[in-house]
Amino acid sequence: MGTVGAALNDSRSAALFARASAVIPGGVNSPVRAMRAIGRAPLFIERAAGAEIVDVDGNRYTDYVCSWGALIAGHAEPSVVEAVRTAASLGTSYGAPTAGEVELAEEVSRRMPAAEMLRMTSSGTEAAMAAVRIARAHTGRDIVIKFAGAYHGHSDGLLAQAGSGLATQGLPASPGIPAATAATTIVVPWNDRDALVTATERGDIAAIIAEPLPANMGLIPPADGFLELLRERADGARALLIFDEVISGFRVGRAGAGERAGVRADLLVLGKILGGGLPAAAVAGPRHLLELLAPSGAVYQAGTLSGNPLAVAAGRATLALLDEGAYGRLERTTERLGAGLLKEAGGRPVSVVWRPGLLTVFFATEAPRDLGEVQQADLGAYGAWCRELLARGVYAPPSQFEAWFPSLAHDDDHVDRTLAAAAGAFAALEPGGNGS
Repeated sequence: MGTVGAALNDSRSAALFARASAVIPGGVNSPVRAMRAIGRAPLFIERAAGAEIVDVDGNRYTDYVCSWGALIAGHAEPSVVEAVRTAASLGTSYGAPTAGEVELAEEVSRRMPAAEMLRMTSSGTEAAMAAVRIARAHTGRDIVIKFAGAYHGHSDGLLAQAGSGLATQGLPASPGIPAATAATTIVVPWNDRDALVTATERGDIAAIIAEPLPANMGLIPPADGFLELLRERADGARALLIFDEVISGFRVGRAGAGERAGVRADLLVLGKILGGGLPAAAVAGPRHLLELLAPSGAVYQAGTLSGNPLAVAAGRATLALLDEGAYGRLERTTERLGAGLLKEAGGRPVSVVWRPGLLTVFFATEAPRDLGEVQQADLGAYGAWCRELLARGVYAPPSQFEAWFPSLAHDDDHVDRTLAAAAGAFAALEPGGNGS
């Protein structure tokens, strides 16, 4: 099984990137793909199977991006491919209801007790927008609390960044966002109990939105009791608690990270695995809240490709693979990988955090507890290490702020080769090594 050599032959990738840069902003259709955070140009991928991807120059990599977590079964899993092929042969989109949508919603409801009803969208951004809109309609209030470092899609109100205080009105995180819109969001540091309490003491909170297992600033688990405090403070403020489980849903367990921790949200935002690698997401929750959506209620939400039959087929086929045995294998693989990476770090200022199907290698002596501590990590060293991993045939997330995604397709051989590559990559960073 071939892997990339010490010198990457990415000439076709470089040529494609030059062409792409002339017709696509930054040469990519989503920013992290540009690989700027690790100081190199992006690789262009030609094909993939199982736990491996192959770029346009024929270089093969063990893949821990896995379409940013959507591919829990790995690339081109045969049953998923066959389900999509069968669905496509009947038509790719109808703009009308299908039986598959009903069956997928029923399966999600069986797995997630909090998901009595479900409304599908085509992206997590849309699902998070719908969840916030439901919360505002239900409460009659406007203010949403989110956490610094959390990403809930690129809608204006949720793409806000923290101000100068511990719990402040949001500031626009991007040009083009009206200041008044960003100000409807309060940004609180993750795991900061006092800041959360302060933020929820005001009387105009519509919702608290959080990842119950944050993985958009690297993997930063909640401190003991913090999810319970979210539930308590939401109830005390008569606000809704929204768990964004786009990443953690169906990954860390059958019912997601919130239920795994014993804390139930009022609304769930789902995605990634829900579509089995095709564009699909959903907002889910109890009947009395979901029926606020049109046509049952007055809260408007719509989408031409929502419930697309190909995405529904891929999602159903993927969920069918996720039994207790699958979760046990995924947990063992993740633990072996995480413990092995920590061992290969060999006392260097590196920490490794993992949960089933999720992992982050931080170039920081202690595991960060919030975004501020992640920002203090050695981002340059992480970038150099990632470049060395690529040179050794391992495709890790090209940013310190993204999680690794082990899949069911990763076996012991993949883990062994990854650990050997990691050891070489760590050694290359030492004075006298050949790191770039």
